[in-house]
Amino acid sequence: MEGAEPGWTVVVADDHPLVRDAMRHALTQSLNDVTVVDASSLDEAKAAVDRLGSVDLVILDLNMPGMDGFTGLASMRAAHPLVPVAMVSATNDETVMRRAIEFGAAGFIPKSSPLETIAEAVGQILDGQVWLPPSTAPAAAGTGTSRQDIAKRLGELTPQQLKVLAMMSQGLLNKQIAYELGVGEATVKAHVTAILKKLGVHSRTQAVIAARLLDFKTVD
Repeated sequence: MEGAEPGWTVVVADDHPLVRDAMRHALTQSLNDVTVVDASSLDEAKAAVDRLGSVDLVILDLNMPGMDGFTGLASMRAAHPLVPVAMVSATNDETVMRRAIEFGAAGFIPKSSPLETIAEAVGQILDGQVWLPPSTAPAAAGTGTSRQDIAKRLGELTPQQLKVLAMMSQGLLNKQIAYELGVGEATVKAHVTAILKKLGVHSRTQAVIAARLLDFKTVD
């Protein structure tokens, strides 16, 4: 991206070295003074963001270790809500792309995209825009607002609340969740109350239905 401000820091997380190399090449060719930090799993990506402190963009592979569907995206957004996240994947499924945006991704870049397209996508995302392949963007506008709202609310949950909601979805009781997390039952009750409030629902059942609407999965 010509004329970009210097000093960009981007975390590229993918379990395939060739994909990381391609992303690095696209970034170094399109951004001035960019630092690219590699990660091969979601945990490594989170650790990199924690270590660096200031990151301009995180690029996550949808299917790498630790992602567990869109749960990985949701947990990254919960842990670092101010850092934009772009998803990359081998899929060209428009439903998957729109679902990623619903979960808070700032863009979805197919791995089959030319380097020029990847550079364009990253540039627009860093400019504060949401990027999807041109053929997909119009369809994204038609996504149901209720599902988008639920996805946005899920993105506001803390990592611990995401774990509690995942266990609720598995049918675990507060006492069982407390045992699994190694906390008191009162702490779990507080998390459940916060989850219901953030999701805008009035019961555990409604919270579980909301989570399942978006194929929410267990947090590792």
